[in-house]
Amino acid sequence: MLSIDIPGFGSLELEHLVCDFTGTLSVDGSLLPGVGALLDELAASLKIHVVTADTFGRAHEELAGRPCTLTVLSGQNLDVQKERFVMALDKDRVVAVGNGANDRCMLRVSKLAIAVAEGEGCALDALLNADILVRSIHEGLSLLLNQKRIVATLKV
Repeated sequence: MLSIDIPGFGSLELEHLVCDFTGTLSVDGSLLPGVGALLDELAASLKIHVVTADTFGRAHEELAGRPCTLTVLSGQNLDVQKERFVMALDKDRVVAVGNGANDRCMLRVSKLAIAVAEGEGCALDALLNADILVRSIHEGLSLLLNQKRIVATLKV
């Protein structure tokens, strides 16, 4: 669990990390270099969940052996499906990371929401529902390993 006290924002007791895969942890379906090691390190303090529509069909292969649970969604209303996933975990204990329009609802309901503008861009709806915007998934995951960065960004 990660405990972070942010003046003016509140106290966070985070138990779950919920990440999108396509465009967040990966570009063109390939896990970005160095992301696996960051997930391994974060698994010591957070339960990691990857929730994705898996546009490129490579999430299982790319995440094999990583300390995370993978949920591949299908059908319509992916944004609502991701929101329900977060709600089932206890949204007040979730940090969510995503970049796409279908991430907007999970970002909106999570206690802490990080939007990523990696190689596939960041949808405006994702950005508008995030607490923090980062330029890369490496920056986003590193925030969770160096919590004072989150405090510096969000304190009022």
